[in-house]
Amino acid sequence: MAPVLYLVIPCYNEEQVLPLTSGKFKGKLDELIEAGKISSKSRVMFVNDGSKDTTWDILTSLCEESEEYCAISLSRNRGHQNALIAGLMEAKKYADITISMDCDGQDDINAITEMVDEYAKGSEIVYGVRNDRTTDSWFKRTTAQSYYKVLRGMGVDIIPDHADYRLMSARVLNALEGYGEVNLFLRGIIPQLGFKQSFVYYSRAEREAGTTHYPLSKMLSLAIDGITSFSVRPLRLITGFGLIVALLSFIGIIYVLASVISGNYVDGWASTTCIICFVSGIQMISLGVIGEYIGKIYLETKQRPRYFIAERKNITEE
Repeated sequence: MAPVLYLVIPCYNEEQVLPLTSGKFKGKLDELIEAGKISSKSRVMFVNDGSKDTTWDILTSLCEESEEYCAISLSRNRGHQNALIAGLMEAKKYADITISMDCDGQDDINAITEMVDEYAKGSEIVYGVRNDRTTDSWFKRTTAQSYYKVLRGMGVDIIPDHADYRLMSARVLNALEGYGEVNLFLRGIIPQLGFKQSFVYYSRAEREAGTTHYPLSKMLSLAIDGITSFSVRPLRLITGFGLIVALLSFIGIIYVLASVISGNYVDGWASTTCIICFVSGIQMISLGVIGEYIGKIYLETKQRPRYFIAERKNITEE
């Protein structure tokens, strides 16, 4: 029996791009249904992440036009990762497999066919991986490469050049449901689940319309979440810095004492100021890193819900 596929697509202020890409998503679904690769119960599920424009109105119209579209709307903006997990957990109720992807049309839609074929061969997780970054600016390409190197250096198990374009089976989603942390970093969580996996490589296109919703500030925030959610190595680095500074201070004390005993010293403020500034800087950085972890602990202990679904369209129990 052909599997039921749900395309899970988070949307935030996508009124410009939705009219261009929604038909392509449905067209790919129809193509796979006609080829007998997926069930006719398959759907395109949009997740409105508290958009401030007409995104939800457009999604409502699409759902009225065709039952192949369905949508949920979160009560407020919760961020891309929370919107994605909301869609995946909703789709899990009806789908045998899900494929998550962005709404902007940059992910090659033809890779969906290869993902479904990989699932038919036995893979339960199929990662969509970029085969090049030629469409990126020099700055974005360089920062992205550095990002993956830093995360791997910190011990985070992450797939380079993979964002959130992936196929997952219902069994994988059931396992994913057990991860209840508030600080979501799905790119780090999914590789931890295990299960048979494979890769599909594709070229990423330019955004079809609108502007990116992932500026540098959000990319940095995501990178920090990735490190602090999956690695305690920064805390160990602090310990290492502390030991080094303590060793240098001990050597400095011996030098000062030796100078005083020999009478060969000159009073001065420059060296003292440099040492104070250096040690103070290390302390402030250390407190900042420790504070980041404490903040994560604070949020996790509250155990607040990650999202609330305010509305559903074309979603009924079958």
